Amino acid sequence: MKLGIVGLPNVGKSTLFNAITNAGAESANYPFCTIEPNVGMVSVPDERLDKLAEMYEPDKKTPAVIEFVDIAGLVKGASKGEGLGNKFLANIRETDAIVHVVRCFDDENVIHVEGGADPARDIEIINMELVMADLEMVARRVDRATKAMKGDKKFAREVEVFTALQKHLDAGHVARTYDGTDEEMALIGTSELLTLKPTIYAANTDEDGFTHLEDSAYYKQVQEIAAKEGALVLPICAKMEQDIAELEGEDKEMFLEELGVTESGLDRLIKCSYDLLGLMSFLTYGKDECRAWTIKKGTKAPQAAGKIHSDIERGFIRAEIIAFTDLMACGTTTAAKEKGLLRSEGKEYIVKDGDMAYFRFNV
Repeated sequence: MKLGIVGLPNVGKSTLFNAITNAGAESANYPFCTIEPNVGMVSVPDERLDKLAEMYEPDKKTPAVIEFVDIAGLVKGASKGEGLGNKFLANIRETDAIVHVVRCFDDENVIHVEGGADPARDIEIINMELVMADLEMVARRVDRATKAMKGDKKFAREVEVFTALQKHLDAGHVARTYDGTDEEMALIGTSELLTLKPTIYAANTDEDGFTHLEDSAYYKQVQEIAAKEGALVLPICAKMEQDIAELEGEDKEMFLEELGVTESGLDRLIKCSYDLLGLMSFLTYGKDECRAWTIKKGTKAPQAAGKIHSDIERGFIRAEIIAFTDLMACGTTTAAKEKGLLRSEGKEYIVKDGDMAYFRFNV
């Protein structure tokens, strides 16, 4: 999974990126200190995997990973190439989802390219640049389909759907708010539209704002916009996350407790991302390796096996499945098997979150 962190310059993108990846991206009080995108790989925390590693003492423990891409600050005119805009837009296009960082605090010591904090205005600036880039792409799609329609009438539907979407974008709306049928949305999904990407608004507050979210007018603005778009909102204090990232073990737990939160912003962001993209994890286990694998909810056993290796999917015979909670309750796979909780499943079985799987195959 690849998440692109976007926003205006100086809203806290690189501070947040540094905090969640410990990658040390340059973070400075002036626009465009990030030009080439910084990339950081983050392990997905999974207590189930930790428990399995304690039980099996494997040679290797491999968590699922998320790739974060810190994309340089977009500015007005990015869709026309302003501020190296075209390059940045291309970086966003390669991601699975967008984490849109919005500044929700006032600080005269931190420059704001638009003069001061105004979440609604800032979101509109970024969204309009993404909409403008999408409009260009949709116009090209309509043009191509119109020409192709002369030789093949099946392209008429494509012209109809993308022309309607063009009007929606022209009115300043993002593509993900387009109210199309399943068939229309499937067709629209064949294009790489930026405003179709699932989005999390990371409302970046100061420490006081984070502990008093109910009093933050800025945070409420972001919530209202996200609700209209079907996006998610994650309150976060990037500066505080940097402090958390420098701590480990008990020190980290004590600091989180003082703040009145149970999880770091990174853990909350990962959970938010999984929910947004409809993802979950299944586990493989043994002395060689205990590992978490990320799949889409609703994935059948052979396709889940294909995440491990295409040969296992091709030669799939059956999956031996036990739920992680059942294993913990029984203590061993032998005890679980005696109780009928370790079972064989065929090609139509839909893998569940926390399933522990051993795949039988023959190629």
